[in-house]
Amino acid sequence: MDVKSFFVEYFGYVPQIMAKSPGRINLIGEHTDYNLGFVLPAAIDKAAYVAVARREDQLIRLFAKDLGEEYQVDLNLLPTIPGHWSAYILGVVDQMRKMGKLNSGFDLVLTCDVPTGAGMSSSAAVECATAFALNALFDLQLERLDLVRMAQKAENEFVGVKCGIMDMFASVMGKDAQVIQLDCRDLSYQFFPLNLGGYKIVLFDTGVKHSLAGGEYNLRRQQCEQGVAVLKERFPEVNSLRDANLPMLDEQFRSAVSSTVYNRCLYVIEENIRLEQGCALLLQNNIKGFGDKMYGSHKGLSELYEVSCKELDFLVDLSKQEDAIAGARMMGGGFGGCTINLIESSAIESIHEKFSKQYQSAMGRELAMYVMVPSEGSQLIKFD
Repeated sequence: MDVKSFFVEYFGYVPQIMAKSPGRINLIGEHTDYNLGFVLPAAIDKAAYVAVARREDQLIRLFAKDLGEEYQVDLNLLPTIPGHWSAYILGVVDQMRKMGKLNSGFDLVLTCDVPTGAGMSSSAAVECATAFALNALFDLQLERLDLVRMAQKAENEFVGVKCGIMDMFASVMGKDAQVIQLDCRDLSYQFFPLNLGGYKIVLFDTGVKHSLAGGEYNLRRQQCEQGVAVLKERFPEVNSLRDANLPMLDEQFRSAVSSTVYNRCLYVIEENIRLEQGCALLLQNNIKGFGDKMYGSHKGLSELYEVSCKELDFLVDLSKQEDAIAGARMMGGGFGGCTINLIESSAIESIHEKFSKQYQSAMGRELAMYVMVPSEGSQLIKFD
């Protein structure tokens, strides 16, 4: 992605810094991160790219190459436009200003090949690429984990999505051909190679776009917090659903909360258990066993957490009928986006062709496919 040429073409001079930050996949562990549980993401080979140069005044000039749109704002006046692409960049700027780290404006060009609304965290990729580039441009000397936290705060406070830390962590910290087992309670993590044997990670895109800022994501978080508040009355050690276990969800708890809150809590606790079991299976190279955990994850997301949709459910049901598919589930926040599948390499094209026809017939939509390769996290791009 030649972001340098885009910058020169638009602003008429050479940028000082270029950076990239990838989107992410998550093999298992969905909606567990903001409940301080476990996740198993990997950075992917699709990314957001930014080129920046410092200005001598307070003006910030942004250009989104893919949209052909420019946005200008004063460094000291950072308005948010709900749903506007600039919020993901300006949210990072806002965090740096609060830290007293920025004292001048800049020009920035953005381009991104992470599909939007598909559950691959294009927003986190933009935030992390921006943070990585501005950290270098202004010589802020912030560590990678500082940038992860900054990008999460940008999404929470400026964009208005109360997301957890997984997307940003995977985007910044990812490594080639490895997945990250991340404990979202204390941010301890370990990498281990993803030995899929004859399988590959394949995403099928429903074509249904989701917008987490629309409220459903934040509502799920509130429902989990309601459950925690009730549990804490009896079990003071419970500060998040990560601290809870299945025996705690007894009849006394069930009678004290709505069935909806009960189901949300049940899903999160079970998902953490599935993830730990799944990691053990991966270490044994038991891909079929891991795939069963993925199917279990989808069932919980669809029936208990209620963040799936008919298109996602349809694709997962199709996957269950194919011996060449070890496992599948919806991925990301939900309400659209992609299913993530583990498919035998030799069967990928034929399955995509078959599913495309069935999906078009049932849903009236085309079915895009992405084969994903776990890749390196945020990095500066060297000049030619």
